[in-house]
Amino acid sequence: MIPGVDEKYPTVLAPLAGWSDSAFRRLCKAFGVDMVYTEMVSADGARREQEKTLALAEFGESERPIAIQLFGAEPETVAAAVRIIAQRQPEFIDINFGCPARKVIKRGAGGALLRDLSLLQTIAEAAVKATNIPISAKLRLGWDGDSINIVQAAQRLQDVGVKMLAIHARTQSQHFKGWPDWSFIRMVKKAVTVPVIGNGDIKSAFDAKRMFDETGCDAVMVGRAACGNPWIFRQIKGFLDEHMEPEPPTCAERLNVCLQHFDLAVEIYGAAQAIRTMKKQIVLYVKGFPNASDLRKRILALDSCEKMRRVLLEQLAVFSQKVQTNSAKMI
Repeated sequence: MIPGVDEKYPTVLAPLAGWSDSAFRRLCKAFGVDMVYTEMVSADGARREQEKTLALAEFGESERPIAIQLFGAEPETVAAAVRIIAQRQPEFIDINFGCPARKVIKRGAGGALLRDLSLLQTIAEAAVKATNIPISAKLRLGWDGDSINIVQAAQRLQDVGVKMLAIHARTQSQHFKGWPDWSFIRMVKKAVTVPVIGNGDIKSAFDAKRMFDETGCDAVMVGRAACGNPWIFRQIKGFLDEHMEPEPPTCAERLNVCLQHFDLAVEIYGAAQAIRTMKKQIVLYVKGFPNASDLRKRILALDSCEKMRRVLLEQLAVFSQKVQTNSAKMI
């Protein structure tokens, strides 16, 4: 059982650099996700109290329960960052031990720490001692297929007081390629007593059920599949709790939510930042639409919020007209 989450089948939004910002987290909460993670926050930047870095750790009350995720390679730096982040009083402070991004690996952080479990354990212990807020950790299976050490890593983290683990069932060297091996999540679940979150290729409600059934995990974490598709959390809930077959949203529904997401981003960040950060989100919302290629090109070329809203509303009017026409034909 995850503290603060009472659901039988909890869902969690993964930390997604460049994607899981406050606007997106709030939208996913509206669609039923039980817990969210922030984007990765640099421990070094947080320790220096850099404005842009700390902005990634900001969140609204509606986003709770939330984990603020840090990455760093030195125990002292991570501990100092934890003390600063703790002032925001999140439900968890998460340490990333699995990110495969090159810039993170080059700094000796993220997935690089899977090559040195002693250092990984020392960093986690320093974080635990720096605050009363529960420390969690997100890991991968190991550095590569020849050095899978996830069970040992999980046990070491539990031993120093880490209160929750999220396991992405790939190695660092796999990045996001190949098949995740969920059997290791089950091994971790049997080896520790803290809550274990299963992660890796949850693309549908059916995947979520299979993850729960095959691993016995305490929650499922959805990452890339939620981008442009916050409905996935509602679908998982409906399928697992109420045995409802998932129904895909219509084009008009997707555009309506896209507009809500865009307006929320403008409200939180202002027009200039919203137009920069939302284009990639909007492109995913319209993926698979008729003439999606032309629409995508138009969206990427826009330079103002007013133009963006106009294009989206025009497209929404087209779909709404088609629905009315088809309804009239059925009468």
